[in-house]
Order: sequence, then structure tokens, then C-alpha cells
Amino acid sequence: MSQHSSGDLLADRRYVYAEACLAEGDALGAAEMAEQAIERAPRYAPAWLLLGRARESLHAATGAEDQLRAALDAFETARGLDPEDRIGAGLHRARLGGGAASLSGAYVRALFDGYAHRFERHLVEGLGYCGPALLRQALDALPEAPARFPVVLDLGCGTGLMGAAIRDRTGHLAGVDLSPAMLRLARAKGCYDRLAEGDLASFLASEPGASADLCLAADVFIYLADLAPVLAGIARVLRPGGLAAFTVQSPEEAGAEGVRLGADGRFGHADAHLAAAAQAAGLATALRIPAAIRRERRRDVPGRVFVLRKSTSCADEH
Repeated sequence: MSQHSSGDLLADRRYVYAEACLAEGDALGAAEMAEQAIERAPRYAPAWLLLGRARESLHAATGAEDQLRAALDAFETARGLDPEDRIGAGLHRARLGGGAASLSGAYVRALFDGYAHRFERHLVEGLGYCGPALLRQALDALPEAPARFPVVLDLGCGTGLMGAAIRDRTGHLAGVDLSPAMLRLARAKGCYDRLAEGDLASFLASEPGASADLCLAADVFIYLADLAPVLAGIARVLRPGGLAAFTVQSPEEAGAEGVRLGADGRFGHADAHLAAAAQAAGLATALRIPAAIRRERRRDVPGRVFVLRKSTSCADEH
């Protein structure tokens, strides 16, 4: 059974009707259609996810606690039927307060493999995405930044927008991404010396210690909850004096601390979390700039641009 079909034609039709109902604001109709699909295909995880979304909408409209419990149960069932969580049921459940929030690698890979062909147009033209430009501007504005970085790692490189923006200031440029489809588009740009498929933690762990001069992550950390492990990995691969430049999304609630999962399914990181994670990794803040990292629903999404520096007194790590 694939994620695109239950294997039962009638169940698939009811699933499509349920999706249409939910899109039109008929959450009750969506729940009924999803339940009918589940009756015919009880192990079809997307139908359970859709049922959860419908019940969540009913809870939002009525405040009924039984709808909240039903939504959590449906998301949990979907999660159990999809062990890799390719459809993101665990994220939906966590957003409703049903456990710790995380985005599985399988979910992110599936999301961007399906999104790759329209990624740049939607991101740049539709969402006003400017992460690579913001990071380039931050590095240009940093007086102590070198004119050229011998070795640069583009973490979560996607289709290569960051690589294209920084190529003229790099020697050797390597990129890593979870999505094979995104990497194919990045490779076609011809600006990378090396591209790798994988998650950030594994990639950083496989790189030689003290081997990079600059690590970049443009609109990537919104998919990670705890930034401490990835900042520690970055610190390990940076040479003393090396820089890490990245964007983060601000939590939706003013004054919020730590890490918050937003309604958009992205993580917002407060300054306190960044400061603690950076300090634990041995990285000092060289630059912090408030910025709108993209637009959603015609509103700026607030965030910040950070440039962190590894101490020049750090001994090489291998």
C-alpha cells in the first residue's frame, strides 16, 4: 500500500471527497468521509491523518474536548501506521500538545521531493524568500569576515540558492540535503564542488574536524527543534575563527522562550535557546540582525540572522 492510494478504489474516492470537504471548510463532512474511507481501508495512514485534521478543525470551531481527543487519537493511529512518519502525523499530534515535537527525516525528504519542481518559484516569488541574500549581506557587513572562504559547507542546500549567492566568495563549496530531487536541481546549477545526500547531523559527523571556514544554513533550522546538537556539530568542523551564518524564525508568541512549534509547522527559536546552544558549542555571536525571512499569508514572518564565530583559541579537533 502506497501513501498515494489505499489500494481500495472506493476508499480512495471517499478520501478525495474528505479532502475537498476540509478544503471548503466542511470539517464535519470531511470527518464523515474520512471515517468511511477508514472503514474500507483501516490501515491507510493518510486517511487517519485527514480524520485528525478534520477533528482538529471541529475542536477549533466548537471547543469540544471530545473532538480534541479524537484528533489526537487519529494522529497517533496514523503515526503508528507510518513508522517513519513520512506524512507528518507526529508533528500534528505534537502541535496539539500530544508529545514532543520533531520533524522526521522521512517527512522532510518526502515534503521536498514533492516540492522540488516548483520550489524556487513558490519560495522566491510567492513567499518573498530572501534567506541567501540576507546571509550574504550579513557576511558582507562583517568587517572581520574574509573576502574569500576556502572551504564552505551549505547545510540544507536545497536547489542551490545559497550556493549561487555565495559562490564568488568561496574556494571549495559543499552542499548537503535530505532530498534527492532538490539535489538534482542544485547539481544542475553547477556551483557546488561536492553534494551529499543526508541529514545534517550525519553529514557534520562525517566531516573532518576543523576543516571548514564557513557553515551556512538558510531557512533550514526551522525544521529542527533543538539546535544544540547541530551547533555542536558545526563547531567541531569549523576551524578556529571560522564562521556559522544562518537564519532562524522567531516564536509566534512575543516574549516566548526556548523553542516553539508554530501553526505553520515550523519551529521558532528564541534568543535564549540560541545563546545557550551557541555557548555550549563554544561559539560566540558576531552578528545578530532582526529580519523578515519570508512572507506567508501576505505577512512578514519575523526572524533573525545570526553569524557565530568559533574562538581562535580553540585547538584543532579531529
